[in-house]
Amino acid sequence: MQRITSKENEFVKQVKKLKDKKYRDMANQFIIEGIKLVAEAIQEKAPIKQIILCDDCEKNETIPKELMYEIAKYECIYVTQKIFNYLSEVQTPQGILAIIEKSDKDVAIDYTQDILVALDNVQDPGNLGTILRTVDSIGLTQILVSKGTADVYNPKVVRSTMGAIFRVKIIECDDLRQTLKEVKKHKFKIVVSSLETQDTIYQIHYDKKIIVIGNEANGVEEKIQEIADEKVKIPMLGKTESLNASVATGIILYEYVRQKLY
Repeated sequence: MQRITSKENEFVKQVKKLKDKKYRDMANQFIIEGIKLVAEAIQEKAPIKQIILCDDCEKNETIPKELMYEIAKYECIYVTQKIFNYLSEVQTPQGILAIIEKSDKDVAIDYTQDILVALDNVQDPGNLGTILRTVDSIGLTQILVSKGTADVYNPKVVRSTMGAIFRVKIIECDDLRQTLKEVKKHKFKIVVSSLETQDTIYQIHYDKKIIVIGNEANGVEEKIQEIADEKVKIPMLGKTESLNASVATGIILYEYVRQKLY
């Protein structure tokens, strides 16, 4: 068992660097934190490289014994509470985090699913994480993201996914418009959200559709709207004209669920 007591330890420095996208990309790794996320990672057989534990937390039995039995199967590194707090991203750390190897970049799209979801420059990490969680909740196993979308492996995004990060394949698109044009060749129709239409999300049939969710401030960019097959909006009875990106995504995707069930 390795125990680290100094912030100057090389391993601690490397873990700290993983908070930055540049180093996450270089190392091909990201950090998860908390009892639930680590348990999800183990359950989903995620490629866990190391698990870091706060030795004081173990003594206080903060982490359930059943999880400790599973954790013991991996390379575990113990650190002092001071160092754990230094590495932690949350205000009330639970004393456990893990380093995960990123999955190989599999850019192949599964065209057998009824619908696909694409994100066009969604910037807010909380929105992105919640959208991934919503996509997972309706049984989708992939999502397309533009190059300008927030980093999926940002710690805030990872926390917001509540484990969905291990089940949803992230397909990063250098040119989202070109990718969408390729998707259309597989008999999918592009659906974009827009205020410049009278058609609502309740007037289309969600079969072989790719739903594009736009940037929080600017919506779906013009060059993608130009190749869209359908433009829809969420009808609203109040004075508010737009919704949070993750809320809008949930409303749209659960209309798909309603159509599937009824």
